Amino acid sequence: MSLLNILGGEFIEIIEWTDDSRDTMVYRFPTVGRAIKYGAKLTVREGQSAVFIHEGQLADVFGPGLYMLETNNLPILTRIQHWDHGFRSPFKSEIYFVNTTRFNDLKWGTKNPVIARDPEFGPVRIRAFGTYSMRVTDPGKFMTEIVGTDGEFTKDEISFQLRNIIVQEFSRMIAASGIPVLDMAANTDQFGKLVAKAISPTVAEYGLTIPEFYIENISLPDEVEKMLDKRTSMGIVGDLDRFSQYAASEAMLNASTQAGGMGAGIGAGLGAGLGAAMGQRGGPWGAAPQQAAPSPQTPPPLQSEKVWHIAIDGQADGPYGRAHLGRLAREGKFDRDTLVWTPGQDGWKPADEVAELAQLFTIAPPPPPPPIPKQDG
Repeated sequence: MSLLNILGGEFIEIIEWTDDSRDTMVYRFPTVGRAIKYGAKLTVREGQSAVFIHEGQLADVFGPGLYMLETNNLPILTRIQHWDHGFRSPFKSEIYFVNTTRFNDLKWGTKNPVIARDPEFGPVRIRAFGTYSMRVTDPGKFMTEIVGTDGEFTKDEISFQLRNIIVQEFSRMIAASGIPVLDMAANTDQFGKLVAKAISPTVAEYGLTIPEFYIENISLPDEVEKMLDKRTSMGIVGDLDRFSQYAASEAMLNASTQAGGMGAGIGAGLGAGLGAAMGQRGGPWGAAPQQAAPSPQTPPPLQSEKVWHIAIDGQADGPYGRAHLGRLAREGKFDRDTLVWTPGQDGWKPADEVAELAQLFTIAPPPPPPPIPKQDG
């Protein structure tokens, strides 16, 4: 084998990069110990750029296309080396392929809460998170400012720095916005555009752009959100006195429609009260009105009936009053082992362990004996 053939094996004739990792931003083509042949073919695919670094200096940048590496295609490198037009010798340079496609669904979030002054609640702590996309638009600047001599640069190596920039601008914007906390959810789109605009000059110095930026959620601490839930509930209830009277009246009316037990007693009481009221007016038959006993101006509060939820086939059913549960017990649909729950009770319990309900089973008669068959003759 001749010396020319040995040296010829060290020459690089085809330069290209195919990548399917989806997270590599920069790849250094292997040229260690090898020279690039004059007239070698360089293939740069869509979504790529090729950057030539010669003796530590940024030389030429190639966009998508097929190139024959000659002096007319390497103007900066030719000027650096003072090559004349007769140059036809191999040369050594580092070649980096830069991925210029979008890197989507990158995450950002506030590691620590942001302090903001709310016009209604005062100082509050806010957290936020979202996604963004990133793209290399200036491969030469990206190489000199960020990558350096890194042979394989991934998106994770730059995303941490970008998150810091995003959080800094988001914190500054939220603190100065003056928008109430309760209205921030309706302005996430506006916030996102403002943050993207604010960080664009900084990321442009890295040779990058942020094509898309989204704020997915702005939240308050858990304890503050619980207080807001209580405040919302109070607003829905409104006047607590009127709500209590309404709830008690509804419970009595429901109980009066149930057969037997307490429901019948309450129904009878309501009927007696109605009869007394009609008697005071003279009654429907024209009877003389009776002298009504004096009563206080403010009647005592109505006592609402205690109700229970029951578990049937793994599902909560109810609520039911004690009289209704007694009817279910007589029908065989409610027994001692049925799980029940009422407001204020610590979890579900078998009905037999609840004093008010255990009596339903102690007073319930046993099932009747089977009929005695008649004997012939």
